[in-house]
Amino acid sequence: MRRLLGLIGLALLLASGAARAEGRVNVVASFSILADMVRNVGGDRVDVIALVGPGGDPHVYAPTPADAKKVAAAKLLVINGLGFEGWLPRLLQASGSKAPIMVATKAIMPRKMGGHDDPHAWQSVANAKIYVANIRDGLIAADPGDASVFKANADAYLAKLEALDREVREAVAKIPQQRRKVISTHDAFGYFADTYGVTFFSPLSVSTDSEPSARDIAAIIAQIKDAKIPAVFLENISDPRLIRQIAAETGAKVGGTLYSDSLTGENGDAPTYIDMVRHNIKALTSALAD
Repeated sequence: MRRLLGLIGLALLLASGAARAEGRVNVVASFSILADMVRNVGGDRVDVIALVGPGGDPHVYAPTPADAKKVAAAKLLVINGLGFEGWLPRLLQASGSKAPIMVATKAIMPRKMGGHDDPHAWQSVANAKIYVANIRDGLIAADPGDASVFKANADAYLAKLEALDREVREAVAKIPQQRRKVISTHDAFGYFADTYGVTFFSPLSVSTDSEPSARDIAAIIAQIKDAKIPAVFLENISDPRLIRQIAAETGAKVGGTLYSDSLTGENGDAPTYIDMVRHNIKALTSALAD
């Protein structure tokens, strides 16, 4: 009898777990940073898939038939907006999806970049808090029954982001004003620059698609000297001799990696959005310190 009751209890427990799994909101996020935010707000009430996963480049993403199936099965699509997902219309057409689309940058004032809206709004933690509020509201609309869970999770995550924002501001405040200048091959840090007061320069005459030539290196060195730039992040240079040359001729510190459009895998430096921001600010402050 005791064994029978135990088996019944186990069956009820498994059935309850299956019911909870079936009740989860199936969310497709356009890329890894958004997926991480959705997981923080949704908790165990959501199943999240990122179309462009860790280490992927959303700018060159090409949808596959498998991705169309994922979108077709979604109850909610979460995208960045501001022109970031130029591939989305054809993917939606291929999938036939009728799921609501939640635009994470809703209510964010876009900055301009090359005559277009700069989509990289998440690089400001203040904007990330707006992302989270939008994601919370999108999940509540998709699953009103779990509204209290989404609100509680969002409040807890927003508190962490508030602390992160203070952390970044305090770190930048320790850098002398005249040293808050960086050269980076990324063009994704405009919102970070505007919010936290670090100026990002693009390397002159250098393509990010290939290793720079000797002429490119000479131009970078001249640019660093002219603008008195104390740190450079040039991830497309793999030849350590070139990096040593830049450092030797300019006195600038050559930093490591700044993450912009993608998180890393779990064992990397930036497996979550908060980890990414902390990694970047640590890399910047280390390179810009006296």
